Amino acid sequence: MSVQPPRLRTIVLTAVTVVIVLTCIRLGFWQLDRLRGRKAANAGIAAAQAAAPRPLPVLLAGTSDPTSLRFRSTLATGTYDPAHEVLLYGRSSAEGEPGDQVLTPLRMADGTGLVVDRGWIPLDQDAPVTGGAAAPTGTATVEGVLFPPDAVAAPTGTPSPVQRITKVDLGQIGAQLPYPIVPVYLLLQTQRPSQQGALPELPPFPPITNGPHLSYALQWFSFATIAIVGYVVLLRRDRRDEVAAVAPPRGEEV
Repeated sequence: MSVQPPRLRTIVLTAVTVVIVLTCIRLGFWQLDRLRGRKAANAGIAAAQAAAPRPLPVLLAGTSDPTSLRFRSTLATGTYDPAHEVLLYGRSSAEGEPGDQVLTPLRMADGTGLVVDRGWIPLDQDAPVTGGAAAPTGTATVEGVLFPPDAVAAPTGTPSPVQRITKVDLGQIGAQLPYPIVPVYLLLQTQRPSQQGALPELPPFPPITNGPHLSYALQWFSFATIAIVGYVVLLRRDRRDEVAAVAPPRGEEV
C-alpha cells in the first residue's frame, strides 16, 4: 500500500502557518529584548538622577559630548534672559488645566546659555512672562535634571523670532539667541532666589516606565498560538471532509 502525497492545500497551509508562527515568535522575542534594554536604560536614568547634583561647568568639563549629560542632576548659576523666553505650548497643570510651560535661557558666566523649563503657567500670558511668574532678576542658581531635547532642528535661512513652540527644539530656540546654548535643557526643581508668586508651577518629572513592550510580546505570542490552533482545526476539518467523501452512503453495503 503506497502512501499518498499530501495535497497542495495542506502544503500551502502548512507553509503559511510556519511563516506566521515563526514571524510572530521572532517579534515577541524582539519586544522582550526591547524590554530588557528599556529596563537597563531606566536603571541608568534612576542612578544618574539619584546622584548628588554637580555644578554644570564641572560636568561639561568632564565630557566631550554634552548630550551624554542627559538625566544628570546638576546646578547652574547665571542670569535669566527673559527677552528670549519661549513658551512650550499645550501643556497641562497638575490639576489638568490647559496652559504653557516657560522655557527661559539662563546665561552663565562663560557666556553659554542653558534653557531652563521653569514650569507651567495659564494660557492668558505671553512671553516674556510678567508679574509673579516672571524670572528672578540678577544672579540665580538653578537645580534640576538635564533632559535631551525633543528635537534639534537646523535653522534654514534667517530665523524668525518665536514666542510659542510645540516641542523643546533647542535648534529653533538657539537660532534666535546671540550666544551658544548647551545641547540639553534643565527641568527645574529648585532655584535661588525663589519665585515671587505661586507660578510657574514646577514642571512634573516624567515617569520612568517599562513601556508597552511586555504586552506587545504577549500579543505576538498569542498570535502564534492562534495560528497553530487554527492550523490544527483546519487540518482536522479537511481530514473529516476527506473521510466523508470516500465513505459509502448510509445503508449501502461496502
